[in-house]
Amino acid sequence: MTIEATEISNVLNEQLIDLAMEANTKHEVLIKMIDLLYLNHRLIDKKDFLNDVLNREQQGMTGIGHGIAIPHGKSNAVRRTALAIARTNRPIAWTSLDGQPVNVIILFAVRAADAGTLHLKLLQGVATLLADDRVLDRFQKIRHKREIIALFTQT
Repeated sequence: MTIEATEISNVLNEQLIDLAMEANTKHEVLIKMIDLLYLNHRLIDKKDFLNDVLNREQQGMTGIGHGIAIPHGKSNAVRRTALAIARTNRPIAWTSLDGQPVNVIILFAVRAADAGTLHLKLLQGVATLLADDRVLDRFQKIRHKREIIALFTQT
């Protein structure tokens, strides 16, 4: 299952993608990704959203292996449900299923009001996409932001 182009365009655009993020820690990555969301009018309050993401991180690991993490927060601080995507220039320590650091992070910012079907559909679409080893490999090699969006909408 892929996410339909109309759906992905509602939650992801090139301004929400950073393919060369300079960061050294998980916290720094989250701050920079939250800044992207805030600057693109997807968040009402950065601090509240960060707290919601950090609270979710304490409940269980979001590193899914293969260098990828999918942190997320359902929050009243989210103005409009969105995905932010970052690829870091160096591996970041992150609790993950395979015990390895990550360098691709997909941050889900979900409005509390959207926590039902849209949130589940996005998670399902992303999880299905990331179950494909070829897709995981492409995440590491993509050079342009538009390629990320195309990857999410491939059929």
